[in-house]
Amino acid sequence: MNISVIIPLKNEAESLPELTTWIKKVMEANAYTYEVILVDDGSTDQSWDVISSIHQTDDRFKGIKFKRNYGKSAALNVAFKEAKGDVVITMDADLQDSPDEIPSLYRKVMHENFDLVSGWKKKRFDNVLTKNIPSKFFNAVTRKMSGIQLNDFNCGLKAYKNEVIKHIDVYGEMHRYIPVLAKWAGYNKIGEKEVEHRPRKYGSSKFGWERFINGFLDLTTIMFIGKFGKKPMQFFGLLGTASFMIGFLISLYLIISKIINVDFSITNRPGFYIALTIMMIGTQLFLAGFIGELVSRNAADRNSYNIDFTKGI
Repeated sequence: MNISVIIPLKNEAESLPELTTWIKKVMEANAYTYEVILVDDGSTDQSWDVISSIHQTDDRFKGIKFKRNYGKSAALNVAFKEAKGDVVITMDADLQDSPDEIPSLYRKVMHENFDLVSGWKKKRFDNVLTKNIPSKFFNAVTRKMSGIQLNDFNCGLKAYKNEVIKHIDVYGEMHRYIPVLAKWAGYNKIGEKEVEHRPRKYGSSKFGWERFINGFLDLTTIMFIGKFGKKPMQFFGLLGTASFMIGFLISLYLIISKIINVDFSITNRPGFYIALTIMMIGTQLFLAGFIGELVSRNAADRNSYNIDFTKGI
């Protein structure tokens, strides 16, 4: 199978017939073998009925239905496990992503050998204040922290080699950072392609300001797990030891001062309580690293690695 198209959706019954017809037209024009996986993320409209009807007409269009809304990351993660195409393309269901981009994305992965190609909606039709400006700031911070030079991390239109999606787990709100997850899994050939962004034709946006706050928290989580996930003592132990030593040195200074000057009162000094607090925090951080190491060393995937045996030989 050449291509798997994955479309997470919620309450997009109006756009689905037009979108699936458009995808089918593009696939047949290019003679691709394909499947389309539509993931209904707890819709409250007629989306699942529309998906069922489309599947009865053409079984290359498949549906997955969640009992309630779990979020885009969960929808993608489930669909990634089912995808069989050599190239996996994700897109939104609101018709703001154009299926006409599929052939060029497919060629960049298959013929230019990219592991992942992310769309870049250079010209956007979103609200400037609530989406465009926050999105530019969000992307700038993500570029700086991750070292991946993409202009639009949050673009739903992306293409992947199948092996990439099989080696990453997407959860929480991590769908924004799939390029970062791919990089941590060893897939470094990440490209970008300018894609068409179309005005929303049906319904309204399902995302608000809170996604940017959650996004930065998730980015911090990814960066920490990627660097210290299997060696937590190197983070917590270092901070704990440094904190404890600072507190210990302050205490040592106070003790020496007391030896030199008998009238010197240790307990009346703010430094005494500061030193105790810092030493307690240092001890707790060190113990957190120790417990983290115990958990990590007993994890099932402690020694799981992404290995290319052909290149290894």
